[in-house]
Amino acid sequence: MIELIVSEAAAHAIVEQADYYRNAANDSLALRWETAVDEAANSLLKFPERGVVCRFRSPSLAGLRWIFVSGFPKHMVFYRYLPKAEAIPIVQVLHGARNLESILSEDE
Repeated sequence: MIELIVSEAAAHAIVEQADYYRNAANDSLALRWETAVDEAANSLLKFPERGVVCRFRSPSLAGLRWIFVSGFPKHMVFYRYLPKAEAIPIVQVLHGARNLESILSEDE
């Protein structure tokens, strides 16, 4: 059975965004965010190949994929999928307006 492995960087980003929503809006939005990220990540267990393959210049990011977080269309879950692997690592969760390649290269 395939399992999800959430990196420390991704977990930190999820909590940081939830805290932002909690402070800027309310607990309801923060909970909706956490639920949406959880659903996006868990959807990969059924359809791991559904994510779009990233086209970054850095060779260390080759094969990285992304999906949007439902209800938060500017946020993306970045992950790796190897068909014979027993795990799907969630590498990062980021807002699309950030310097994605730079941040993801640091995380690798």
